[in-house]
Order: sequence, then C-alpha cells, then structure tokens
Amino acid sequence: MTQYLDFEKPLAEIEGKAEELRALARANEEMDIAQEAAALDAKAAKMLDELYADLTPWRKCQVARHPERPHCKDYVEALFTEFTPLAGDRNFADDLAVIGGLARFDDRPVMVIGHEKGSDTKSRIERNFGMARPEGYRKAVRLMEMASRFGLPVITLIDTAGAYPGKGAEERGQSEAIARSTEMCLKIGVPLVSVIIGEGGSGGAVAFATANRVAMLEHSVYSVISPEGCASILWKDAEKMREAAEALRLTAQDLYKLGVCDRIITEPKGGAHRDRGATVDSVRAAIAAMLTEMDGKDAAALIKDRRQKFLDIGQKGLAA
Repeated sequence: MTQYLDFEKPLAEIEGKAEELRALARANEEMDIAQEAAALDAKAAKMLDELYADLTPWRKCQVARHPERPHCKDYVEALFTEFTPLAGDRNFADDLAVIGGLARFDDRPVMVIGHEKGSDTKSRIERNFGMARPEGYRKAVRLMEMASRFGLPVITLIDTAGAYPGKGAEERGQSEAIARSTEMCLKIGVPLVSVIIGEGGSGGAVAFATANRVAMLEHSVYSVISPEGCASILWKDAEKMREAAEALRLTAQDLYKLGVCDRIITEPKGGAHRDRGATVDSVRAAIAAMLTEMDGKDAAALIKDRRQKFLDIGQKGLAA
C-alpha cells in the first residue's frame, strides 16, 4: 500500500476512490466501472504532474525521506553482482549503518560503500536510521584503502540525516573518524564516484561524497544541517523548517548551479519510490557515465581532479 506525504493527500483521495471502484468490480463481475476508474486515473496522473512540477525545498526533503524510497541495500542488490560484504573497522565493532564490500558493476570489479537506513522498524533500529558511528567511517576508510591498493574504483551511495551524535560516538572520536574518511576520499588514487540517493546530511555525507564526480537524484537533498536543526539554531523553533529549507539551498537543482554536484539523475514522476526499476536504471546509467569520464586517468590525475573540484566550490553563485 502506497504511503502518501502530507502534500499528497488530495492525490491519495483520488487514487483511493479508483481502487475502491476496482475492488467493487472484482467482487461483482457484472459491474462495469472501467470508464469511471480510467477517468479517476487520468485525474490522478494530472494531479501528480501538478504536485511535482515545482516542489518547494521542504517538499523535496519530505520526498527524499519517504519511507518507501529505495535505500542503499536495494541499489546494491539491483546494480551490482557478486557483492561480498566486508565488516568491521578492525578496531572496535561493525557499524550496520554502513554497508560496504567488493562487487562487480557491469562486470567491472569495484568497491561499493553506502549508508543504509533500513526498511522496517526492526532494520531501522539495527541500522541506526543510517546514522553512522565512528566505526562506520573507519570501516569505510579501511575499504577505501583496500580499493586503492588493488586499483578498484569506489562507488558510494549516500543516504543519511548525518553522523550519529550520541555520547558513545563522541567518546570514540566521531569528528576525527569523519575527518579521516574525508581525507581518505581525497587521497586514494582510483576513481571515486558518489550518488546522493536520499538525504545527504552534514559531515556524515561529506565523508563518503568527497568524490571525483557527485550525482544527485532529482528529489534528493544535500546540506550542512537538516532544516529542522537549522531552524532550531537560527529561530529557536523547529517549526520554521520550511524557511530553513529555502535558505539552505539543499536541492539538487541549486547544488548543480553551485557546482557542488555534477549531474542530476531524473526520477519517475512522484519520486523514486513510485517506479524503483526506472530509478535503478537511471542510477546505473549515471554511474557508468561518471566512471567512463575517468577512464585512462592515472592516480595523480584523479587525485588532482578531485581536489580541484572541491577547491572550486564557492566560485559559482545563485545570482538572480
């Protein structure tokens, strides 16, 4: 059953009525409601187009957080073959909020790393809602070092509200682990491509997304802080998250103009969760294109390209 966001309630009513008609027809074969159901479907499709024609930044945040949106595990299963998960940071523990391992992408050996939020209550608690602890970032550092040693491209999938801010995480050096992961992204001499598949929150996202190429799904978001957190700091009122979302410039469209992301991956109308297959195909094509752009470059050129990308951020503005 489709879960609807707050702004999709009118759409939910129409699609619900269409489904009710079909249920009646299934119960009574003599009923002919095909024309009425088709009319409701057409009305729903038109409303969906109108709703998603010009989403506000806050609505994009809601779509990026949709519980049915494909998560890292879904992409790993659909995009990669021979995935072999690698666990642990060889220091403290294994962080289930971070998935990583060896795999093949279009029969090319790669290292894939990403945040996993979980898909139900049990898995979300196990995965800590995609908020990694220090051991998660140290696991990523270990895997990136391994990839660099064996000449494997690194593909990262980002979907996190931010690094976990708990007491234990801070005691084990959360900020240092994030910094080490970001540093490792800049150091490895292999292609590194990142895709923001949902939320890209704060340093927790930057630690995986300091890449040669960064792509964002059309309705994903990427920012230094969540709109609610920003509103709490600036206005002492988390309910001003809509204003904060506007000010943060966190949409893929704004970040493309600013040079923070390199490409926007089109989503199906209504968001990635409405057609997972089409979304996966689009992400596959984007990753393949980004890897192709770096074919033939040696380690020194890749490192220089990556560093220059981030040195250049800030030179573009959003002048009206």
